[in-house]
Amino acid sequence: MDTNASRPRQTDAASGTRSAGATASAPHQFSRTPAYVALGVAVVLVLGVLFGARVVSERAGDVPVPVAPLPAPLAESAECSTLLDALPDTLIGHDRAEIAEPAPAGTAAWASSSTERVTLRCGVDLPLQYTEYSQPVEIDGVNWLVVEDATPESTLATWYTLDRRPVVAVTADEAALGRADNPVGALAEPVGALPTQAHQPNPAPLSELQAAPAPEVCADLLPALPETLADAWTRTGSDQSDTAVWVNPGQEPIVLRCGVMPPPNYAAGERLTQINEIPWFEDTALVNGSTASIWYALGRSVDIAVSAPMAAASAAMVELGDVIAAETPEQ
Repeated sequence: MDTNASRPRQTDAASGTRSAGATASAPHQFSRTPAYVALGVAVVLVLGVLFGARVVSERAGDVPVPVAPLPAPLAESAECSTLLDALPDTLIGHDRAEIAEPAPAGTAAWASSSTERVTLRCGVDLPLQYTEYSQPVEIDGVNWLVVEDATPESTLATWYTLDRRPVVAVTADEAALGRADNPVGALAEPVGALPTQAHQPNPAPLSELQAAPAPEVCADLLPALPETLADAWTRTGSDQSDTAVWVNPGQEPIVLRCGVMPPPNYAAGERLTQINEIPWFEDTALVNGSTASIWYALGRSVDIAVSAPMAAASAAMVELGDVIAAETPEQ
């Protein structure tokens, strides 16, 4: 037998075995290059989005801030000009911004975006909310009155100086405040440099109503009234023996006055609101950002008026009405 003839067959068998092994292992081999490319593209896209968002935010902060014109009789005074020149370039983290044209006199603004803004007005009138029942706060030597926006969904608030002339008003919302308690502490030096002057409060709610004699009924009613109304309004002292007052910082007060003349705007057929045992007549007086209405409790032996802001009226009318029904006889 030719021994050399079997070798090629063995070699072919060995070769076949090796080829089969190589073919079987091929599916487990892959290239990592496409995965690296895809990862790199994803990282670039994320960085691009972050960079683009930052650019958009910075550009939004650079846009001039619109400020609506409001009555400001002293806006062009020398004191306001001096104040504007002394204002800081940065306020609670926001850079000084331009005012959109036409820019009202006596105004300044700071902004980081279209929603994070603080505006200042110099030379304005004090709001109608400033009365003897107001709750001013002293911040770094300056007395301020805080008035929150009457719109329920708004977080805007305005700080008014009560002891400086001209009057300064600073407006900001929660987004602009961030972690700051207020926007005016950093303005203590330039605002505090304005001339000091006390301002006469506006007439208190219900104080201008004509009184009607009812001493005995009111003497029983007022001590029975609750210490708290609408969860957040707390009773405070009043110089008037026929009046009870509840206050909530930043909000308008709730005021009850017992023994007034019948509502001058009421006539037969007027719409009444029945709340438990009391029919109420609402005489609206929504002016200058105020949401307070005057409510008259009808059908009792004495006419009783209540001034309540919109945020507290629904709860306050129920709570007060129950006490009025219990403490005053029907007409």
